[in-house]
Amino acid sequence: MPDVIFIRPSGDETKIVVDAGTSVMHAAVDNAVEGIIGECGGDMVCATCHVFVQPAWFERLKPAGDFEIDMLEATSEEPTAYSRLGCQITVTDDICGLTVEIPKSQR
Repeated sequence: MPDVIFIRPSGDETKIVVDAGTSVMHAAVDNAVEGIIGECGGDMVCATCHVFVQPAWFERLKPAGDFEIDMLEATSEEPTAYSRLGCQITVTDDICGLTVEIPKSQR
């Protein structure tokens, strides 16, 4: 099973093993990762699952769609070139070890 590594603003890391097909947002919410709320349940209407994908992983993901890009403008912290909504990243065996950082404003 693949895993996802979440890095909190403090630098602490949490590694979570999930079933392939799970979203990064659900991986975080289901395992009580602080800072990822997923208020809308993954319907891409709240932006409370904003993460910064580490650059080494970013190009390995499916590109963000237009609506996700628009939603990233509504995040609590300024988006960067590596910003994504966790609800739109599906964890697969191909991206096992995906590492994302949680924005400081989402503590």
